[in-house]
Amino acid sequence: LENGILQGARLVLDQQLQLAANQIDRREGRYSQLYKTVATSCQVCGDRPPLWEIRAQRVVHDDAEQQLYFDNATFRVRGVPVFWLPRMRLPDPARERATGFLIPEQRNTTQLGSGIKVPYFITLGDHRDITLTPYLSPETRTLELIYRQAFANGDFSARAAISDDTLEPEDRSYIFAEGSFALRNDYQLRFDIEAVSDPAYLLDYGYSDKDRLDSAISLLRVTDTTLFQTRLTYYQTLRDDESNASLPPIVADLGYEARIFPNFGGTLTVSGGVDTAYRYSNTDGPEGRDVTRAGGQVDWRDSWVVPAGFVFSAETGLRADIYNVEDDSAFEQNDIRMVPFVQASLRWPLAKTTQSGTSHLIEPTIAIGWADTFGGTAPNEDSTRSELDPANLFDLSRFSGEDAVETGAQAALGLSWTRAGAVGTTSTLTFGRIVRDRAIDGFTRSSGLDGSQSDWLIAGQLVIPGGFLVEAQSLVDDDRGVNRATGRIAWQNEIVSLSADYIWQAKDAAEDRPVTISEWTLDTDLFLSAAWSVNLDARYDVVEDRPVRGGIGVQWRNECVTVDVSASRRFTSSTTVEPTTTYGLS
Repeated sequence: LENGILQGARLVLDQQLQLAANQIDRREGRYSQLYKTVATSCQVCGDRPPLWEIRAQRVVHDDAEQQLYFDNATFRVRGVPVFWLPRMRLPDPARERATGFLIPEQRNTTQLGSGIKVPYFITLGDHRDITLTPYLSPETRTLELIYRQAFANGDFSARAAISDDTLEPEDRSYIFAEGSFALRNDYQLRFDIEAVSDPAYLLDYGYSDKDRLDSAISLLRVTDTTLFQTRLTYYQTLRDDESNASLPPIVADLGYEARIFPNFGGTLTVSGGVDTAYRYSNTDGPEGRDVTRAGGQVDWRDSWVVPAGFVFSAETGLRADIYNVEDDSAFEQNDIRMVPFVQASLRWPLAKTTQSGTSHLIEPTIAIGWADTFGGTAPNEDSTRSELDPANLFDLSRFSGEDAVETGAQAALGLSWTRAGAVGTTSTLTFGRIVRDRAIDGFTRSSGLDGSQSDWLIAGQLVIPGGFLVEAQSLVDDDRGVNRATGRIAWQNEIVSLSADYIWQAKDAAEDRPVTISEWTLDTDLFLSAAWSVNLDARYDVVEDRPVRGGIGVQWRNECVTVDVSASRRFTSSTTVEPTTTYGLS
């Protein structure tokens, strides 16, 4: 049909948008001109007007450009005129990307007042686009930006904003950017950039909850038997009690690991690496210390099934490190350290299946190991927040990284029970403890790892058909009682998605925690009907007996309308951050 006239016709585009017109003229096999037109994506029931509609004197549909052009258009709700436009343009619903305005959002906060965001999407070819969002309120003039670009071998995206507001005398801004690219020979290049003008900006505008920013670039290659990774990271703190100079702000590392399968059996792992931590300050001591480490490790491990169904495993190896320490007289400037280690473990899996189809697996395990250091003592620049859990119960060392090492003889004892019910219910229960010949320095009291005997580790999980999940974990000291406890209840089906989490941590000055922490966190989605849904989230401090944050969102939607209403309150405050209440509507 190149040219023609249709009387009293209706045009449906991509089963989403219908246009009814007194007359449609077809021109050049490309243009359709509709006169006295009504356009809507709502269901039309008899003579009753749809929930919303656009009435126009003329509409031109361009098949080639996939665009709709309206002349003398009026937007109506239930037949009532709301606003009029002399000309307007809409993309064809079949078009995936088109330049134009997106859905606006109304935002009201106690700090920035009542404002509106109007995003404008711009296509820059088939592989790039940018979204510019002006945010205007009595307290701020902000321009937000999202840029995305896809390449043949990767992608890049960036989020940024710049603000002129009444909260700070200077302009405020931030940028979060990231990219990932596949290079030759299976190498992966990844990078991210995170920067902000002042510590409170991200929270004031709701862009992020991060209190430390990290910008990094890395090169990674993973094969079946090798791992290569090098990374450079720059840190910026937003915390009141920290400075960038002493974090350390610059951390770099390079590592390589290969697995070899010798003829005599087992797996031989060879690894090596270099890492450095640099601080701006030249102060003598931890706040100015710069550390560079170069080291390597060789270890061999294997396992055998021995009589009576026991599984015997053995591991042995040697680690060597060279340290260079600057600006800290408590350590030698150059030092060498050797760490030999050996470990053997014995597991006894006991399985049983009942007549009803329920299966049980009980597995007692004991691991005995030894390690020692010869040479100098290195400063620990790795994470100091170690914690006993089911994943590291049978590790030889539970310190993070390579700087700190558990030394001496030790034995890890554990018992696990797994039950798989015939109707789909599964449960697990784990007990464990570590016994050493001497106490190890470097572990905090509440980590569950200090002293010659660790805390008792108790962990369990229950999964019930219908989307129920219950799990809990605790560390119990013989004298002090519970040091840490966490719990989680989750329920997910077509009607509800519920997650309630609890955490309890004893006060510990070594972890900068002067008071006990006891908090609940709740995140819930309720689907009340096909049209209505409610989202609730909250965090409550039991010790302080006050909320930390709370929010509610209500959504109503049908085939042609989505309305989102939300309210949230952040109660936290500091010298740079004020409590904020936020309302949103779109």
